[in-house]
Amino acid sequence: MEFFGPHSWTDALAVKAEHPDATPIAGGTDLMVELNFGWTRPAALLDLTRVPELAGWQRHDGVVRIGAGVSYARIITELGGLVPGLAKASRTVGSPQIRNRGTVGGNLGSASPAGDAHPPLLAAGAVVEVASVRGARRIPVAEFFTGVKRNALAPDELVAAVEVPVATGPQEFAKVGTRNAMVIAVCSVGLSLDPVARAVGAAIGSAAPTPRRADEAERFAAGELADRGLWDSGGELDAAVLARFGELVAAAAAPIDDVRGSAAYRRHALAVLGRRTLGWAWAAYRRSL
Repeated sequence: MEFFGPHSWTDALAVKAEHPDATPIAGGTDLMVELNFGWTRPAALLDLTRVPELAGWQRHDGVVRIGAGVSYARIITELGGLVPGLAKASRTVGSPQIRNRGTVGGNLGSASPAGDAHPPLLAAGAVVEVASVRGARRIPVAEFFTGVKRNALAPDELVAAVEVPVATGPQEFAKVGTRNAMVIAVCSVGLSLDPVARAVGAAIGSAAPTPRRADEAERFAAGELADRGLWDSGGELDAAVLARFGELVAAAAAPIDDVRGSAAYRRHALAVLGRRTLGWAWAAYRRSL
């Protein structure tokens, strides 16, 4: 197995162009598990931990550009006020050691249906920036996942960053697991309220071949809030509205039975998580008025 350790983004892209079969490694929290169990044997490893261009973040024109090498721990401590949904999801990732090593860029690269970062990125309408020696392009995160652990990257491309709109309202993330920490999600929900656009974002994880948005649930919630004048009044959301929203979140799923949970349980849990996350976010919005 060959190993490449570039010290610049230009060099990293050059290596990837010359060796498109090289597997990128950042935190290694997913890849090293597969290597240790013998599930994969890459022809080459491309270590991105020494690339300084991936380690920073910037805020500009209402968007936070988060480099692919920024760790979950840094998102929690440095970006919690700007992208709270992603920060909340980051707090649920693994152990402190994993949060210090793991990155959202790596989560996107592995494209696992159960990736904790994916639902909040989908709910917020994030965009993934990818690059190669041919140039850079931006892919809406809803178009980035193409199948189970497959993404829209060309063989010579690497994830450079993810662009997340700065939150204008409350955001939530919740997941169900077999225990309270260090667990892969049985299912998860990300939710975002945007009072400026008067929009609701909702997305699910670990309940379909790819992470996906709950489009009907989004339209339903936004319509109810608008029709009832709740954005302005800050009135309570009816229990029936919350329940229907949860049902529509669950309806977006296409789950399977596996060792972590049955399809029926996932649908039930998604309905509960959908109802709860919207309730929590709306309560926070009312307190902010």
